[in-house]
Amino acid sequence: MFLKNILITEKPSVAMEFAKVLKENGIRKNGYIESANWIITWCVGHLVTMSYPEKYDEKLKFWRLDTLPFMPKEYKYEVIPNVEKQYNIIKELLTREDIECIYVATDSGREGEYIYRLVEMQIGLKNKQRRRIWIDSQTEEEIKRGIEQAKPLDEYNSLSDSAYLRAKEDYLIGINFSRLLSIIYGKRLAKDLGEDKISISVGRVMTCVLGMVVSREREIRNFVKIPYYKVIGKFGKQENAFSAEWKVGEKSILWNSPKLYNESGFKKENDAKEFINYFKGKNAVVREVKKSKTKEKAPLLFNLADIQNECTKRFKIKPDETLEIIQNLYEKKLVTYPRTDARVISTAVAKVISKNLNGIAKGFRNEEIQKYIKKMVEEKYSTDLIKTKYVDDSKITDHYAIIPTGQGYENYDNLIELHKKVYILIVKRFLSIFYPSAEFSKISVEIDIENEQFFANGKVCTVLGYLEVLKDNQKENSQENLDILNKLKKGQDIEITNFEIKTSETTPPSRYNSGSIILAMENAGKLIEDEELREQIKGAGIGTSATRAEIIKKLERINYISINTKTQIITPTEKRRKNIWCSI
Repeated sequence: MFLKNILITEKPSVAMEFAKVLKENGIRKNGYIESANWIITWCVGHLVTMSYPEKYDEKLKFWRLDTLPFMPKEYKYEVIPNVEKQYNIIKELLTREDIECIYVATDSGREGEYIYRLVEMQIGLKNKQRRRIWIDSQTEEEIKRGIEQAKPLDEYNSLSDSAYLRAKEDYLIGINFSRLLSIIYGKRLAKDLGEDKISISVGRVMTCVLGMVVSREREIRNFVKIPYYKVIGKFGKQENAFSAEWKVGEKSILWNSPKLYNESGFKKENDAKEFINYFKGKNAVVREVKKSKTKEKAPLLFNLADIQNECTKRFKIKPDETLEIIQNLYEKKLVTYPRTDARVISTAVAKVISKNLNGIAKGFRNEEIQKYIKKMVEEKYSTDLIKTKYVDDSKITDHYAIIPTGQGYENYDNLIELHKKVYILIVKRFLSIFYPSAEFSKISVEIDIENEQFFANGKVCTVLGYLEVLKDNQKENSQENLDILNKLKKGQDIEITNFEIKTSETTPPSRYNSGSIILAMENAGKLIEDEELREQIKGAGIGTSATRAEIIKKLERINYISINTKTQIITPTEKRRKNIWCSI
């Protein structure tokens, strides 16, 4: 009997790419492709899922306190009905006697691993050689490398265990706490809201995110604006005039005064006016002039959370839409794997990064991008990234940052406009790391009137550096103000033109939008109040790069949050407000 290998992917489109690379001239059949040496088949996302409690016991279909907590000793799984056909095809293929080795090519991450392992478990597959393909892009060379360097599947058992544990945690928390809270509070909440019945949905991550949104909403609704009044001095003559802000110092007559709201503001406007009268007949002198030059390197590369936030700000799209776009770019070979938490690349990738750059230079027909590459060549910007902050093997787990592959341009022209814009964002961020630092000139001036201090500052970008590529990151220059301040000398007497009072007020925290909530989830460890615990999980987040967008989407779908389509601002829904707030 002639033996064959079988390769299983997560999607049909990915399976087609593997088929092209293998060049086996296989015949397309119902749910798979078969050649003399290979069978290539595919899942359609998840094929198997965990069974609901009523599958264990019909009595558990009814929600009662005496059946809680539900903690099965052995978990039951079942095939998802609407994909049963493809599951049966895969089952038949994997159990064929002529299969020598199974190559697992589902997405290279925990969720992709889980998708395949569930299928294998449900089938009860035994005595088959299995190897895992792990790739960072869908370029031909990366697929070839993935197949050639495929490792035994057992080497990924810890990843599989992690996926199973995460799923069981979600299942147990969701089942038990949703039922518990619904039983205890459901009737009362339904009555308050004028509805027949209410179920309260609880999720391990979802409820934490909801809590963040609600907590922020409470802060905003309970916030009381407090006005305060700043004293601004005008100094110099006509074209050389400039403004400086008063701030209290240890020698000030107002040091530790109850009249002050903060270091530069008065609680009452009249007190600010009285303070201005103090300066009548007094002289001003330049006490200090400090000049400095600073450099600023390009930001780190995009991870999924970062680009989701960026796309929300720029294009007003939701995180799940951004993920869908980048997944599409990935499948069209234009970018590397999207579901990554890393913002750096590996040493191995850094050594061959010129391939990506050359690919962009030769294949990407975009005038703006070609201009940036041309300047890189003309100015001989270094492509040696090894010792820079953009290369760090210790900060990479499954995948490195999202970068352009320098390939796939045969697919670019067919992209819709929004997809092109997202791709250009990724390319620009990537090119910016090869550009030199932006350079700034800064000057700070202290004006003294007896023992009272006024401060003025100026800053201007003198060398664009990477900001030439990331123009949107460039803040407005203040060259004119800098030139005026630059003429001042320490010890110089300076004319007082006048004083004015500037009214300010405290502001509440901003509401989350669909992008900033993703970043907040990524850095949720910072929100923990307990100092010791916060330090222990420093840098930890909730959810994963692969699941965060879906969590936001679910909260909106079950009507717990509302997302403004124009601004992407998130608020708890008014209809469910009592439900939401009582369940947190």
